Amino acid sequence: MQLPSRVKLVDVGPRDGLQNEKGHVPAEIKIGLVHRLQDAGLTEIEVTSFVSPKWVPQMADAAEVMAGIHRKPGVRYSVLTPNMKGFEAAVASRPDEIVVFGAASEAFSQKNINCSIAESIERFAPVVEAAKAKGIATRGAISCAVGCPYEGEVAPERVEMVARLMKQIGVQHIGVADTIGVGTPRKVQAAMEAALKHYDIDCVSGHFHDTYGQALGNTLASLEMGIWQYDTSSAGLGGCPYAKGATGNVATEDVVYMLHGMGIATGIDLDKLIDAGKYISDFLQRKPNSRASTAILNKRAG
Repeated sequence: MQLPSRVKLVDVGPRDGLQNEKGHVPAEIKIGLVHRLQDAGLTEIEVTSFVSPKWVPQMADAAEVMAGIHRKPGVRYSVLTPNMKGFEAAVASRPDEIVVFGAASEAFSQKNINCSIAESIERFAPVVEAAKAKGIATRGAISCAVGCPYEGEVAPERVEMVARLMKQIGVQHIGVADTIGVGTPRKVQAAMEAALKHYDIDCVSGHFHDTYGQALGNTLASLEMGIWQYDTSSAGLGGCPYAKGATGNVATEDVVYMLHGMGIATGIDLDKLIDAGKYISDFLQRKPNSRASTAILNKRAG
């Protein structure tokens, strides 16, 4: 079993983590979180999304947030752009990468973006083409890769189909996402294998939610396959607006603690990362949703 010696983490806290917060999070707080994450050693940060403020009011300040960041050399700043309108708005903010998302479940696709899987890919094709023309990297997320709140279990064949369609329109990297956190190690490995039929191992990442406490196990199962890139969220922020009861993404702090304990390098300073998670959690007036963070903060207080 050849585990990766180094892992790259994409912190999606500023975007995926905050998008469903009911209370307004000001742009300067979001910028402050991005700055703290890059100071902790994160080299990939998903900052915001250029979507209709009617649908996701929390992301209405996308341009302001991107403009306010002091960019650090060697850090890639990505944004979500679900359609051409979003992409055109995003370009002025100079993202290093854009993210498009398709679901492996027809019902989820309809509820989430009001169209079928095939239609969603058609919608992304001109976005991917335009990004390529401007030298902007493209990443595709395959949501509901193991389970869907409406359809139940999702077959690996569905993941393979979305991966194939994304490959056809030129998406360079795909993330296999357990959006509602129902996946278990073997099911996640099957979804990863489906994605790997169309993408090289260096172009596939994992995105796990911790609804049933399986996210670290699913990360380990993917590491055992050689997958070395993961989306995580500082302080375990986030959920899914279309998946009832789906808790946050796996906490970046917990994944870093596990990886460092396994002798796998991340380039991240865990103490500074915990400070970043505490910063945003303090603003939201709740405790960080991370076991490692809780343990270390208790130790500090003691």
